[in-house]
This record gives sequence, structure tokens and C-alpha cells, in this order.
Amino acid sequence: MTFCFCREYNGNTYTIKLLDFFERIVSMKGFYFKGMAANIKKDGKKDLGLIFSVRPASAAALFTTNKVVAAPVILGRDRIRSGLCQAVVVNSGNANCFTGEHGLKDAKETAALAAKALQIPETLVHVMSTGVIGAPLPMARFKEAMPELTRRLTDDEEAEKDHLKDFAEAILTTDTCVKMVSKKGSVKSHEYSIVGIAKGSGMIRPDMATMLAFICTDLDISSTLLKFSLKRACDRSFNRISVDGDTSTNDTVLAMANGMSGAAIEDSDDAIEFQNLLDEVMVELSRMIVRDGEGATKLVKLVVNGAFSAEDAYKAAEAISHSNLVKTAIYGEDPNWGRITAAAGRSGAMVDQEKMDLSFGDIFLLKKGVWQGIDAEKKAADVMKKNELEIVLDLNLGNYSDFYIFCDFSENYVKINADYRS
Repeated sequence: MTFCFCREYNGNTYTIKLLDFFERIVSMKGFYFKGMAANIKKDGKKDLGLIFSVRPASAAALFTTNKVVAAPVILGRDRIRSGLCQAVVVNSGNANCFTGEHGLKDAKETAALAAKALQIPETLVHVMSTGVIGAPLPMARFKEAMPELTRRLTDDEEAEKDHLKDFAEAILTTDTCVKMVSKKGSVKSHEYSIVGIAKGSGMIRPDMATMLAFICTDLDISSTLLKFSLKRACDRSFNRISVDGDTSTNDTVLAMANGMSGAAIEDSDDAIEFQNLLDEVMVELSRMIVRDGEGATKLVKLVVNGAFSAEDAYKAAEAISHSNLVKTAIYGEDPNWGRITAAAGRSGAMVDQEKMDLSFGDIFLLKKGVWQGIDAEKKAADVMKKNELEIVLDLNLGNYSDFYIFCDFSENYVKINADYRS
């Protein structure tokens, strides 16, 4: 089964085929998923999800750096200190943010409702929310839905595929598709699985975590090593993407490892193998988020080479990827190299305009600061017609490199966000 989605824009249809996830999903021991409609959203779509581990799992999480934070983030930062998690309850349609002490009370009550139904300690339940800021949670709907959400967890593999899909749908807001990745690894001949699920389409800027994401594995790994691995993977995936430059109030990435496969991290080689697999999962998820960016039609990988320092490489890549002028030029398929070099120049990185090389694909627009002419621009414009493209800026000042993955800006982004609360 292949999942795809379409965007209608100015009479054009953009169709993106996603990974054939359910045909290649690997079995994962001891995790159950559930998703349902609890009437939190106005449209009646699925809006309440559950992840449950048969036994307490090692856990690690990263949260938004926004100083305006939602109640679930406040609660999550406190509970993750234990390094354990057994269940996660997630709702969409309401962010439970800017709701004060009452919002924190509602978050705790949500966890307590799930804990009672699942017969586990309340401290092992994490809650997450995504949606509109400023409205109180409709707790009566949570209370009514919780018995249904937490019952009939099953070991039937086919049914579990449907439940996983239900969960992935329940966490969506302006997303147009589910985002899931499944990988299988082995340690000392023992196989284990990783499943990653994410939501995110708008308010995407890499300040950890720019969305909600869930990583579940049946590998045995300590919470300390899991946190280290999660941070490292995030720095090369979710922390290198941008849709609109806005950091959300609810951003959270949570990883759980319940050890039920029998595979365990025993040495540095095992840890490296797991890290590589985790990187793959999270990079794929991050690219899915950018592809599904609100109003987006193109995915761009921007590479900055030849920077004087690692910090300079990051600064230049970040400034270019967040530039609305660059993003609109990408949408218009206009190789406006002046916007890119100007963004690098204001980034705070060391630059010398007479040393810059700039290419779109294999077409150079600048060599050592010299424009390569109108024919080069025409060829670059042809490159820009692709759904995915790579732009490389070489500052020729050092040996450091960095990258960002970002999308273009279309009129549809404005329409989506102008109508978001209506």
C-alpha cells in the first residue's frame, strides 16, 4: 500500500508518493499504538493517540527552546528526568499552551486518566499536545474517550498496522500525510526494530524539536546512551530543517526503548550501529516534514562549504534557509543568486564576495565571485524545475561545512495560515 497526497495550487496538482511503509513495516515487540476521534478537532477527524509499552522503557526526550511553552512540555521536562516512560497520550487540535496552571492541571489529569486505565504508575505517562494556542483542553472529551483509547490492545500484527496508522493520523494538524519510518538492525545476531513517527508541516525551525516525533525500539539501551544518541541524531536531522523559521511552543522528540527483542547494546560497536540506524530513521522523517511543509512545492538541500569555522558554516546555511526572499525565488524557479549571497553576507559568518562559488546542481552561477552569465542562469532555472534540488555555496575561506534542508514559499502557505483558526 503506497500513501500519497496531493496539493491543489493555481490549477496545478502536486502529487508526492510516500514510503511504502505498511508493506515493509517490521514487527516490533512490546509496543502498541492506538488512534481515534475524540471530538477535540472541529472536523471530526482522529485527534487522540496512544503509545503503550508492555513494560517500562528507557526514555529520552528533547524539547522546544521557545520560552513560551505548552503545559505538556513543562510536565514532560520534569517526568523525563526519571529516564523511564511506559505510555504516551497525544492529542491534536489543541496545544494546551498559554493556559496557565489550569492547563498544567489538565495535562496531569490526562496522564492520570491513562495511568488508571492502563494500570501503570502515573509518573510513567507522558502527554503531548499540538494545535491552536490559548484554548483550554476539553477535558470532558478526554474522560469520555480514554476507556476506548486504552482498551483492546492486541498482538495481532495486521490489526497493529491499522492501529499504528490510526495513531499517525491522530497527531496531525495541517499535515497532509502521515510520516513514518521503519528500520531493522541487529546486535550480536539478535535483531531489533526501530519505528519513527512524526508530525509537522508548519512552525518548523530547528531549535529542537520543531514538531512532535516518536521513536520506539525494542532494543535494550540505557536512558543515558539513548539521550546521547537522540541528541546526536537530531543535530543532523530535525535540527537541520526549516519550513517557515518559526519555533513551536510544543516541540518534543521522545524516544523509548523497551528491550523486549533480546538485543542489547554491549559495546561501542553496538552503539555505533544503533546510532547509524537511528540517524537514518530521523533523517527520513525530517525530510518528510519538509516535503510536507505548508504550501511547499520543492525540497532544497543547501550545502555551505569552505567556511572559516563550523559556526560560520552553520550561520550561513541557517540564514539562507530561513530567508523568505530565497524561498519565494525557489518557488518561482528564479535562480536569484543575489538573494542567496546577500543572506550569507548578513548571517554573521565571515564571507568574501570575491571568493564565493555558487552552484545549482552542477550549474555554476558564481565562480570566485564572478557571475557566469545569462546562459548559466537559464540552465540553473531548468534545474529548479525539479521537485528536489541541491544548492552549494562555497565560501572558499576554510575547511568547514554544514547543510540545511528547507522548502519554498508559495501563496498557499499564506492561505493555510490565514485560515488556520477559522
